[in-house]
Amino acid sequence: MAKRDFYEILGVAKNASDDEIKKAYRKLAMKFHPDRNPDSKGAEEKFKEAKEAYEMLSDPDKRSAYDRFGHAGVDSNAGAGGMGGAGFADAFGDIFGEIFGGAGRRGGGPQIYRGADLKYTLDISLEQAASGFDTEIRVPSWETCDTCHGSGAKPGTHPKTCHTCNGSGAVRMQQGFFSVQQTCPTCHGTGKEITDPCGACDGVGRTRKNKTLQVKIPAGIDDGMRIRSSGNGEPGVNGGPSGDLYVEIHLKPHGIFQRDGEDLHCELTIPFTSAALGGTLEVPTLAGKGEITIPEGTQTGKIFRLRGKGIRGIRASYPGDLYCHLSVETPVRLTEEQKKILRQFEASLSQGGEKHSPQSESWTDRVKNFFS
Repeated sequence: MAKRDFYEILGVAKNASDDEIKKAYRKLAMKFHPDRNPDSKGAEEKFKEAKEAYEMLSDPDKRSAYDRFGHAGVDSNAGAGGMGGAGFADAFGDIFGEIFGGAGRRGGGPQIYRGADLKYTLDISLEQAASGFDTEIRVPSWETCDTCHGSGAKPGTHPKTCHTCNGSGAVRMQQGFFSVQQTCPTCHGTGKEITDPCGACDGVGRTRKNKTLQVKIPAGIDDGMRIRSSGNGEPGVNGGPSGDLYVEIHLKPHGIFQRDGEDLHCELTIPFTSAALGGTLEVPTLAGKGEITIPEGTQTGKIFRLRGKGIRGIRASYPGDLYCHLSVETPVRLTEEQKKILRQFEASLSQGGEKHSPQSESWTDRVKNFFS
């Protein structure tokens, strides 16, 4: 089978620049790399085809011969078995790093790293979450060492260029056609070696201190939400940007209410006489006092809803509701006189039957049917 045109394989014009050829090959190699397509024989063939095309066109002499004489002007076996050439190794090294997570930066000079993010947990009350507030927090931070002014070297001395990476902050490991760039193990990406470290910071160039930050807690914030304080995380390395500080909110347990999003729930306990006779009941809300009407004969488990007495969430247009869960309390430690009154009361109820105890009568009927 006749070979396809190398320019056609890479999808570039014959007058394409070296950068355009390299970019086209990188795109194809990333797409058809065997490690990304383990079960595709076709992808493997396209990867080899693109590799051969790039190897030929990235070499000025081979490209010139190919432009003049076509496939006959180049050694076809070189592309199949060689995998050589510095240009091919460099290009494939970059691709290998992208596929397997390499983060090294090509080029000279020490590598620049963004500082790490920090997390601060802030405990607040339900009332504070509902209304919002401003507060101050103290967080650990790194600051430039006052003794060495950030150099890490003892006053009067200076850091030296790293002998391992020659100040680049990275080393390149090459085996065959694989070329992978890694952070220099000697200077850890700084490009400098400190032979006589500063005694105040142990050569780090920074000292640990606490700093005070102003934080605005918005009204309606909920448990687990985070507030981002940009640039207040760990400082970057070699001039890199600082990380961010995330203030994570933790709601402390409340003595009365439980929060569910924008709604609130509470449990109300009333004596059985109030449940039987009915009336009005004063209930607490975050905004003050509220009132609900208890109908005669109210049973345990009845839920009363107070609209708009919940919490207005950060993104909500209206506040949620307050749900009051009613629980009827049975009296305890009765006196003999109280027991006598209750027995008389029970006898009067039994005369009315299902009229006074519909749920009890229904339960009795179901039990009888079960055993029959």
